[in-house]
Amino acid sequence: MGSTRRRGRANRLAAAGVVCGAALAALTVPAAEARPLGQPDAGRGGAHWAVKDTGTPQTRFRGLAAVDRHTAWLAGTGGTVLRTTDGGASWRNVSPPGAAGLEFRDVQAFDARRAVVLAIGEGEASRVYRTDDGGTTWTESFRNTDPKAFYDCLAFFDRRYGLALSDPVDGRFRVLSTADGGRTWRVLPADGMPPALDGEAGFAASGQCLVTSGPKDAWLATGGGPRARVLHSADRGLTWTAADTPVPAADPAKGVFALAFRDRTHGLAVGGDYRTGQPSPKAAAVTADGGRTWRPAATPPPAYRSGAAWLPHSRTAALAVGPTGTDLTTDGGRSWRTIDTGSYDTVSCTPDLSCWAAGEQGRAARLER
Repeated sequence: MGSTRRRGRANRLAAAGVVCGAALAALTVPAAEARPLGQPDAGRGGAHWAVKDTGTPQTRFRGLAAVDRHTAWLAGTGGTVLRTTDGGASWRNVSPPGAAGLEFRDVQAFDARRAVVLAIGEGEASRVYRTDDGGTTWTESFRNTDPKAFYDCLAFFDRRYGLALSDPVDGRFRVLSTADGGRTWRVLPADGMPPALDGEAGFAASGQCLVTSGPKDAWLATGGGPRARVLHSADRGLTWTAADTPVPAADPAKGVFALAFRDRTHGLAVGGDYRTGQPSPKAAAVTADGGRTWRPAATPPPAYRSGAAWLPHSRTAALAVGPTGTDLTTDGGRSWRTIDTGSYDTVSCTPDLSCWAAGEQGRAARLER
C-alpha cells in the first residue's frame, strides 16, 4: 500500500512538472512581444494575464491570497475584501461590516472559507480580522492601541502559526505572533530584534514585506534607511539577524518592497523607487544561503517592482510585478525580462500550477494559456 501511494505521488509530481514545463515554455517568448494588460494574445498561444472583472474599478488591491486556480481572495482600499471560487468568473464582496474607512493591504487564506486580513495605518487603523465562513461573518482579532505602531503585512507558517510586522517602535521592528490561526495575537519581546536603522521601515505595498518558508523561518524586508536590509528569523520571530542587500535605499521611497522564498535557502528580493517615473537601478537581488548574503541581479527588472512569486514546482522561474509591468526570471533571479506591461501590485502562485495578480482599478488576473 505504501509503495502504491508513493508511486501515485511520484506520478502526480511528474505530471505537475510536465504542465509546469509547458507553462514555462509559453512564458518564455521574446521580450519584444510583451504586451499591455488585456491585449489579446494575437494567436500565439502563449501564457498571459487573463483579466477577471471584479466590478470594483475604484478599488486598489494590494492584498492577494491565491488558494488554487479556482479560489482567490483580494483585499484593498475602502475596507474591501473580495472572494472568487470559480476562477474569477464572479466575485463576492465579503468585506467586514464597518470597515469602509480601513485600508486592507494583506490577506492570508487557508482555503475558500478561512482567511485573515490586515488593515494598515497608525494607531487603531491597524487591525486584523478573521473569517471561518467565507466572509459571511468576521471577528476582529486584533486592534493596535499603540500610536507609535504601524502594521504593514502578515504571513503564516501554516494554519496555526503566523506573524504580523509593524514599523519600528522605540527603535526596533515590532512583531505580532499568533498560534491559533489568527484568532488571538501577542506582541513578541523586542530583545530578539536588532536595532532599526535611522528612517528604516517596511512597505505595505503588496503584502510581501514579510514572508515565511517551512515551519519556523521568516524574513522581513526594509527600506527608507541608509541601507535596504532583509531580516531573518529561524524561530518564528523570537530572534532575528539582519543582512544588507544591494537594492538602493537612503530615501523614504526606496528599498526592498517584496520577498519570495521557494525554500528556506533560496530567495528573491525586489523593490526600487516607488515614485512614478523615477529610475530603479539594481531593483532585484538574490540569495542562496537563507538571506545571510545577497547579490544583485545581473539584469534586474527595468523599473520598480512591488511583488514577487516563484512559479509552482520550479527551482528557477519566478515572476515580479509592479505598476509598469510583469517580469520573468528563468535562472533563479539572476536575470529578468518584461513579459507584460500591465499594472499589478502583487502576485501569488499556488501548488496546482496557477498564478494570480492584482492591483489598481479593481484589477485581478490569472495566468492562462
